[in-house]
Amino acid sequence: MGRLDGKVCVITGAGGGMGREAALLFSAEGARVCVADIDGDAAQNTADEARDAFGHQVDVADEASVQAMMDATAERYGGIDVLYNNAGISPGDDASVLDTSVEAWDRVQAVNTKGVFLCCKHGIPHLQRRGGGSVINVASFVAILGAATSQISYTASKGAVLSMTRELAVQFARENIRVNALCPGPVETPLLLSIFGDDPAALERRRTHWPMGRLAKPREVVNGALFLASDESSYVTGSTFLVDGGLTAAYVTPE
Repeated sequence: MGRLDGKVCVITGAGGGMGREAALLFSAEGARVCVADIDGDAAQNTADEARDAFGHQVDVADEASVQAMMDATAERYGGIDVLYNNAGISPGDDASVLDTSVEAWDRVQAVNTKGVFLCCKHGIPHLQRRGGGSVINVASFVAILGAATSQISYTASKGAVLSMTRELAVQFARENIRVNALCPGPVETPLLLSIFGDDPAALERRRTHWPMGRLAKPREVVNGALFLASDESSYVTGSTFLVDGGLTAAYVTPE
């Protein structure tokens, strides 16, 4: 028996990083999975390694593309039970409010904020038809803490995801639809490691502020998502579900 037996899950941004880990774990736990990504080949590669999954190319910033993804999943598997809205970007030109261009701002908002909005808009009706389900919106610890090393559009987008999540949780609570925000701390993914690049000193400066002194492994965050997707979290909705190694609890750290 798997923890997600019989459930159909749509996971965006599943071509790599945490999304890929989620697709493989959810599938191993009995789910049937739509592995969705802007990179269709990467999505299919992940799906090929899963137990019962299919790859689907999607642009979460495009409404028709999102609707087609949801419809394709429901047609293939008979419905949808879990939305894992994981797709997100943090480009290098998203910096201080003094330096970020309007174009960079719009690009991040389109994926991180509008993308979650569209996936909820076109995914939740499928959950309603099933009589309930779980929505997991990936926010971030930066929605809660401020940082002097600003990435203003990314931070604002994750704050919006957190606020959206609370409102949707209250709106759909009596329809047995749970909506939670998964808020990872710093995770060892290509996206984050690319920010540090070839500067180990920059990584070390950040590391001293992490209570556990290390980055999270993608599977450690995805294990939290597995709980939120499963029936074990049947009374959990509207939560800011932090998997951050104690970062948001820290005033000073051991170093």
